[in-house]
Amino acid sequence: MNDFKIRSIIVDDEAGSIFTLKSLLGEYCTEVEVIAVSDNPLEAIELIRTMKPDLVFLDIEMPYANAFDLLDQLKPVSFEVVFVTAFNEYALKAFKYAAVDYLLKPVSITDLKESVERIKKKVQIPSVNNQRVDELLNSLKEPSNHSNILSLPSLRGMDFVELKEVIFMEASGNYVEINFINGKRLIVTKTLKDMEDLLPREKFYRIHHSYIVNMLHVSRYVNGRGGQVVLTDGTPITVAVRKKIGFISLLKKFKSRGQGNS
Repeated sequence: MNDFKIRSIIVDDEAGSIFTLKSLLGEYCTEVEVIAVSDNPLEAIELIRTMKPDLVFLDIEMPYANAFDLLDQLKPVSFEVVFVTAFNEYALKAFKYAAVDYLLKPVSITDLKESVERIKKKVQIPSVNNQRVDELLNSLKEPSNHSNILSLPSLRGMDFVELKEVIFMEASGNYVEINFINGKRLIVTKTLKDMEDLLPREKFYRIHHSYIVNMLHVSRYVNGRGGQVVLTDGTPITVAVRKKIGFISLLKKFKSRGQGNS
């Protein structure tokens, strides 16, 4: 087994991080063979497809495409993944749930060696696909039926959004700004159409080309050609004429169930 090698690729947009990780692997984890590196996630997709590594060390926050966008293009994922991240403990709960490996920046030698030991055991057991990573990717796209939390790729990497805390969402090009009841705002790397497809339709409604509102936080509707809603934080938003009938219908159903705010 001395000749056993884990063929690996490092993907990170920072050259310094690639150099550091590659150096640590070369000195402390000699069973890992770095066959390629990439600082461009879009380029890395073809690199991974072509070279078919056993393992990919994957930075999460990168320009143009984050780690989850990259993996989504490679499904089903047939290699092991070690995420390299600066996420806090709350965000890491999703990783722990899916039993995927991760390293916190700055990478410690002890954590790296332990991660490689875990990966070594997995790599030696052939598998058609990495179900743990697939589970994680699915969790990013689907709200949890139990916790009512949506996992979303953001400018920082990945954020966990509690749906009842959301007042409204506003389109900003290829991004969406989410507004919360505590005044917090979060920019996520999704379009408003993406969000519309992800959100439960009985609770969220796209009242305008640029806005989705949480029906729970509709305080008042002002009649007009399209009309206007006033949300619980005082924000007024115009209802598009073509959206009025659908919105009024949902609003009546929502209020009749006693779920709205008076």
